[in-house]
Amino acid sequence: MASIMSVGYEGLSLEEFIDRLRTGGVKALADIRLSARSRKPGFSKSRLAEALARASITYHHFPALGNPKENREPFWTGRGLDAALARYRAHIQSEAASSALERIASLATEAPVAVLCFEADEEQCHRQIVVEQLRTVPA
Repeated sequence: MASIMSVGYEGLSLEEFIDRLRTGGVKALADIRLSARSRKPGFSKSRLAEALARASITYHHFPALGNPKENREPFWTGRGLDAALARYRAHIQSEAASSALERIASLATEAPVAVLCFEADEEQCHRQIVVEQLRTVPA
């Protein structure tokens, strides 16, 4: 596997975010938001994909790996986080989530991949579980 990078765009402009990806050598971005929409300019699916394409980075959306709305608050507040992590681990036991993990792992055999969600701190985001799971997926 080439490499997996965990990234959040919280606190970054689109330009800063793309510069961070380029610095990391990222060639593909795996968006694991349930809904690839953002109030932050440039970070909704179409505009983000266009900006990434200009930077020679491919965009891939994996909604099957998104964190359900009802499970998000503990990630923001830190209260009940262990239970929320356990719920998310159970949530991604689906065939669709397994397929998405396999696809990301496959992309990572070709070039570095960044796993994206909003939160800057991976410890406050479900992507920590995705990155953990990707380490166990045979490429």
